Amino acid sequence: MTAAQPKAWLARLLLALLITVTLLPFLSMFTAALAPSGSYPNGLSWPDEPQWSNFAKAFEAANMGQLLISSTLIVLGVVPISVLAATMAGYGLAKLTGGRNKWIYLVFVAGLTLPFEAVITPLYYEVRAFGLLNTRFAIILPLIGLYMPFSVYWMRAHFLNVPNDLTEAAQLDGATRWKEFWLVQVPLARPAIMSLTILLFLWTWNQFLLPVVLVRDPSLRTMAGALGAFQGQWGTDVPLLCAGSLLILTPTVLLFLAFQRHFVAALLQGSVKG
Repeated sequence: MTAAQPKAWLARLLLALLITVTLLPFLSMFTAALAPSGSYPNGLSWPDEPQWSNFAKAFEAANMGQLLISSTLIVLGVVPISVLAATMAGYGLAKLTGGRNKWIYLVFVAGLTLPFEAVITPLYYEVRAFGLLNTRFAIILPLIGLYMPFSVYWMRAHFLNVPNDLTEAAQLDGATRWKEFWLVQVPLARPAIMSLTILLFLWTWNQFLLPVVLVRDPSLRTMAGALGAFQGQWGTDVPLLCAGSLLILTPTVLLFLAFQRHFVAALLQGSVKG
């Protein structure tokens, strides 16, 4: 016990240091957002007269009400389809494919190595050929495909940890593969599905590159994508820019705090064998 105490204190110290380093940029952005409009804030200095109205000005100047609707529509177009397709594909790759079909899984693994920047140019010409430029579908459809490798990898990892005894028991009770999937596998996969939903929501909400390249109208982009147009208009007003950035981050932070236990449960799933 005596030898373990210094290690525990060291772990707490390192954790506190990591939290501090992580929060410092956001704290600096917050204090800068409260500075007088048009000024150049310096570090973490608290302004003498905090300008809380900067958040209202940023919300109105960036037309964030419309952006909130646009981001919500894009998220609703990307996340449910991606989660459903990945859950079905992950189950199929984990439970239905034999050794000869493992190359299908390798295709998804190869997709993990492709960064968005590497495919943005051919993706632009492909979207243009379909006549989808400057529409929300120019963001929704590519994101579904780009998120699929990781999503399938995530769900397959979960289904591999599900004992085959459950599948055999369901089949003995007369359940078809389809019923077994919906009535047995999907309820057991709820932590993995919830965590994947959170991740895809965060990535879609904060998507910047695709909306900027594929959509010219800022009102049709995600909130993060519209930040480029907002920065071009208000780039010299640092407090207003910081206030707008914090407003964009707020929904993702609130969502993660609300569902963090599901995310942690999925990460710990399979670490303890019952």
